[in-house]
This record gives sequence, structure tokens and C-alpha cells, in this order.
Amino acid sequence: MHKPFRTAAVLGAGVMGTQIAAHLANAGLTVHLLDLPAKTSNKNELVEGAFKKALTQSPPIFFTEKTTRRVILGNFDDHFHRVAEVDWVIEAVVENLDIKKQLMQRLEDTIRNDAIVSTNTSGLLIHAIAEGRSESFRRRFLGTHFFNPPRYLKLLELIPTADTDPQVLAQMQWFGQIHLGKGVVIAKDTPNFIANRIGMFVTMLGVKAWTEQGYTIEEIDTLTGTIAGRPKSATFRTADLVGLDTLLYVAYNLYPAIPHDESREIFRVPNVLKKLVETGTLGAKTGQGFYKKQKGEILSLNPETMAYEPARPSNLGEIDVIEKMPDVGDRLRALYADSGRAGEFFRQSTLAILNYSANRIPEIANCVTDIDRAMRWGFGWELGPFEIWDALGFEPVLTDMKAAGMPVPAWVETMQQMCAKSFYKNHHVYKPELHYTPLEISSEIDLTAIKTDPQRVLWHNPEAALLDLGDGVVLYEFRSKGNTLSLNVVNGLEEVLNLLQTHDFKGMVIGNSSAHFSGGANLAEMGMMAQAGNFDALVKLIIQFQTLMQRIHYFPKPIVAAVQGRALGGGCELVMACPQVVAAAETYIGLVELGVGLIPGAGGIMRMVARATERAASETLSQIQPFIQKAFETIATAKVSGSAYEAQELGYLPCDARIVMDGDRRLAIAKAEILHLDYVGYTPPPEQNSIMVLGRPGRAMLEQAAYIFQQSGYASEYDRYLAGRLAYVMTGGELTAPSLVHEDYLLQLERETFIPLLGQPKTQERIAHMLKTKKPLRN
Repeated sequence: MHKPFRTAAVLGAGVMGTQIAAHLANAGLTVHLLDLPAKTSNKNELVEGAFKKALTQSPPIFFTEKTTRRVILGNFDDHFHRVAEVDWVIEAVVENLDIKKQLMQRLEDTIRNDAIVSTNTSGLLIHAIAEGRSESFRRRFLGTHFFNPPRYLKLLELIPTADTDPQVLAQMQWFGQIHLGKGVVIAKDTPNFIANRIGMFVTMLGVKAWTEQGYTIEEIDTLTGTIAGRPKSATFRTADLVGLDTLLYVAYNLYPAIPHDESREIFRVPNVLKKLVETGTLGAKTGQGFYKKQKGEILSLNPETMAYEPARPSNLGEIDVIEKMPDVGDRLRALYADSGRAGEFFRQSTLAILNYSANRIPEIANCVTDIDRAMRWGFGWELGPFEIWDALGFEPVLTDMKAAGMPVPAWVETMQQMCAKSFYKNHHVYKPELHYTPLEISSEIDLTAIKTDPQRVLWHNPEAALLDLGDGVVLYEFRSKGNTLSLNVVNGLEEVLNLLQTHDFKGMVIGNSSAHFSGGANLAEMGMMAQAGNFDALVKLIIQFQTLMQRIHYFPKPIVAAVQGRALGGGCELVMACPQVVAAAETYIGLVELGVGLIPGAGGIMRMVARATERAASETLSQIQPFIQKAFETIATAKVSGSAYEAQELGYLPCDARIVMDGDRRLAIAKAEILHLDYVGYTPPPEQNSIMVLGRPGRAMLEQAAYIFQQSGYASEYDRYLAGRLAYVMTGGELTAPSLVHEDYLLQLERETFIPLLGQPKTQERIAHMLKTKKPLRN
């Protein structure tokens, strides 16, 4: 049993220090953020300035505004004594070995004898920082390499030294995953560890193709972006975001530190990068790097003239067809087989990356999974290097490597001699000397394995399935495009509820393994019905939606929504209907219907009103009005939460929702919730038969707020009209005074208001624009 940390100190309020402190605060810790004293009367001026700047970052580094209060600022002169009381100290000061070693000595004289100390260095050897410290200190010391930004990037590399106590490493691994929500990889104390070592190689390959092989920046970013299963920022946009000075610093330090690296020369700093940094061209933070935005146009750097020029026409052949392939494996195979310039670049760079990764075992990692996970979690790749190798074919890639004269490591040769066909097979992974061993999955429920087992697929249609999670718990999984609530998904949910009711199941989880829970109702289906004037069918559909949501809410067996990422519109209403919710901390949920000219029509308004009135101290107009006002503004502005905790503040999630930092655990925890509820004896929520609505007096106040919003230029005339229809429903329609109403009354108002809006031309314009551009139209 490990003891969770409750307090921490972060030393150094730079970009990483402040963000690490923020993420620890997000996890519920009290955090002391300390930095050098300022040479002014206010010694906290440096740390206060850094923290104030951090609060303006986008995307935000804190879950909510309240979370910021857990960070206590201080300086090394007046407040260093605070580290004597904390469980964990993280050093994040300047990358200077002497300064870090001096700080370690000071820490050893101050901290508790059971406190853990870690460094977030990325350029220095971990063991060197703790040289000269006592054995007790070194046993509690290790590297904890967070990736920027720590809140959003999943990877946490833990780097033990030869002296690190295995129990300390185990505690850090447990805390990192469970409480910080990280994907933890144990790295070796080698230059740049795992992800940055491979990532830097990939970046320098791109730079070489730009300076020596005639490919443009745009072409390289096209071929190393989403088409290849990597982030949209690809190679050069990522470099601009990281900072060209940082890139230069890493390369300068890495080259002399790896004298035995067979590909060392790729890290030799090119002159073009030196010139850019020398002239202060550092990337996004200076407004120009490899790219520059000028008068609304994105220009890129010409390496020969060092001038910024408009993008030249791409010469990559017919890759549009490849880009449209939904499966990343299919795209990779098509690129590898391409006979033009696109294929030539992809084959050369991919072979180099796969070969380099293979040659880093066992230097930087013991197995392929550590490298694959590091690249997926740290750099956002869909597939890691060895997963890519498997997708392209073990033998074809190995044959091409040998033909290109690349050095193949002995352990890969051994694989070939064993007639191995892949690194991964049947939930096992190949490990040098151990051969195939069971694959340790990073989540507690391997949904991929469940979906491929015919015995565990209990029901399915083209866009949904019912899966057996074991122990009497089932999972309803969306499989529609964008996980929308299509007719197949809605009809399927009704069918599986019938199965759940008549079979000996304990309860059901609603969720999936996608990045996002649900994009809401299928706008394309609804828009086509509206344009065809098929309003009778739309009425039936809304009644079906509402009836289904109510059935879920009052179902006799526990139903738990396991939500993550975006849950919008109807997806939000589905989550709100579920009496129990397990939510990943990174959940972005909202009733966004007004953005497409509608109002929530499947119970979202009713539940927001009910939750708002429950928060009030009494059922008087003056007590309820502020909560209704906030709910009205939330829906009217299509507000989407920035985290699950903010979703609770907004009323989208109940106050008893189970929020988990590691989103990969949500399905397992949702299953555990069902087993617990079944064990204690589950009872559905009581009927909402007395919801207080405010009538015309309350509606007048909401309409006044909408008018002010429009007059201030924040809303169009049609936005104000929609807000008026929303206010009408929220306050009880034509009721002249505050009244208690049944939930069915508000549901009727929802659908009576929703259907006519679908016939409005401006609403249809908004729906068409959203479907075409994925962006809201303010007409």
C-alpha cells in the first residue's frame, strides 16, 4: 500500500515549474512554488510575475479558478523552510549542473528524512545531480521528466539512478498513474531519456530533408502530420512551438554526450538553425521561426535565401486519397508503397526512425513497449515506432533496412531467425532475450481484446455494440462517426436496455475507448428531415430521445456513464441522464445546441433547472434566481467545461460524480461503481415531481440579460431570439408566477419549442454551416 502525497514543493517558477505546480494542484495537492528572491522590496516579485503569466496560458493549466488557490508562492530566502514539511520536492531550476548540485545540498539539510526529491531536468544526467549527497538522500532521489504541457501530455518518464530505492520508484509510478493521470515509462539515465532522444532524431531528419533533399517545409509537415498518425503540428510547427533556441540547446548538449551513437551525425546542428537563433528568430514566442504569419498569410522559410515566402505548390502526387483513409495503418502502408516523392520521403524517414529506435534497445529502454508508449504519450503519435513496423510488415521493413545498408541490431536478427513475424502478437510483446511475454496494458480494461472476442460481443448493429466486461457488467459502446447519437445508436440503446432488464446483468456502463465520448445528436440526419419538412418524424424522434433518457435515469439497475473528452449537445444530455457518472478529469462537456440554432431537447434544460433549484438555500425567487441565471448563461453561450471539475461547477455533472485523473481507468472504475451499487442494493433516483420554476418574473430577468448581451455586441439578433426561447422553457412557459412543476411539464416545453426551431431558415443555415466547417455560424 502506497501513501499518496498531500503536499509538494516545486523549486523554480519557470515555464515547466509553474505548470508542474499547477498539475499537482489539479491533483489535489497543496503546492509551494518557490523561486529566487527578487532584488526589490517585494522578494516574491519574480515568482508572482511568473505565476500571473502562467494563469493567462491557453489552454489553461488549472482545472478551475479555485484550483489556483492550492499553490502558495514564495522565495528561496524567506520561505525555503517550507520544504521541511512537504512529501515531495521537485527541482525545476535552470539547466546548470553546479546550481542543481548546490540546491540538492541545501535540500538535504532541510527536508524530512522520508521526503522524496526529484529533478525535472531533460538535458543532464540524473545521477550527476545527486553526486556528493548521502546514501539516504540518493535512495529517495530520481528523475521525474514531465512533458510540456504537463496537464495535457500524458507521458511521465521516471528515471531512477543505481541508488534509487525500488520502493520509492514503485511509489512514484503508482502516484504518477493513479493520482496524476500519467502514462508512466521507466527510462534509463541516458541523454534525453527515451521520448526526446527519438523525438529529436525525428525532428533533425525533417530538417535534413528540408535543407538537403529539396522538400519544402509544407511538404514535410504534410507527410509527418495527421496522414502519418502524428499531431497536426507535425515537424516544423512543433519545432516553432517548442522554441528553436530549445531545439538548438538540446542538439548542442546531445551531440557530445552520445559518442557511440551510430547515427550521431544527424544531431550536428545545421547552420540554418544557428543563424535563426542568432538573429532572435526563436519560433512562436518571437512571432517567427520556420513559419511566420504576415497579414493573415502563413509564410515559410526558404533555407537558401533565409526569406519568408508563400507556400509553393505541393509536389507530392495524389496523396489526397491516402489522407482520406480512416485507418492509420492503411495510410502508412499506402504511403510506404507510393512511387512518387511522397513515398520516397516516407520510406527513407520511416526506415531511419524504425532502425534508430531498434538500435536504442537496450541503451535507453529495455523493450519496444517503452519506446512505443513514450512516443504515443509524449508526442501524440497514434502508433509508436514498433507498432508502425508491425503495420508495414516485419519482413519487408527489415529487408529494406538491409538493402539501405542500415545497421540492424542483433536482437532483431534473432527475431528473424526465430521466424517471428511481428513485435506484438496475441497480446504478447517481443522482448530481447525473453522473447514473447504477456503485454502489460496501461488501462485496467483492455477493450480491444474484449471487442475481438466473439464470446464477449453480446449484441451489435452497424454503429453500436454491447460488450461483456465480466462479473455481470456490460458496456454499451458507440461506434458511429464522431460517436454521434445516430438513429442506430439510439435504437440500439433501447434494445440493450431491454436485454439488461430481462437478463441477469448487474448493470451497464455507457462509454467507449475513443478520445471523445460523443459529438451529440446526428445533425445530418435531423437536418435532412427538417429540410424535407418531415416534422412528424422529428416529433417522434424527440419523444423517443426524451423517453430513452428518462428510462436510463430511472432504470432499475445501475447505469454509469464513463465519459472523457468532448461530450456535446445530446451527448451531454445522455451523461446528465445517467444517475451515476465516472468522468476523466479532461472532460469537456456542454449543451451547445444554441450554436446550431436549437435548444437542448432531450431533458438537458429540465435537469439544469432541477440542479439549479437544488443548489438554492430555499425555493424563493430571490434564492433560486442567481442559480437559474448562471444555468441560463451557461446554456445560452453554449459554454463547454474546461475540465470535469468545472463541469460540476456549471451543473453538467453531479456533485457526486467520480472524477479520475487517469482517463484510461474510467471504464474499470465505472464497472467497480456498478458492482458496489449492486452490492449495497441499488435504488433509482426519486421522481422529479416538484421542480420550482420562476414563471414570467424570472423570464423577464433572463430576457433582460440576453438583451444586454446583444447590445454589447456579444450576440446576434438571432442569438437573442434563441435565448428568449430558452428562457421561456427554463421558467415554465406561460406560467405567470413561480410554481412547482413535474419534470414531464418541462420536457413537453422542450420539445414544443425545439421542433419549430428546426424549421427556422437561420437554424438550418447554422446546421449546414456546422456540418460543412465544424464551426458555429453567428447569423
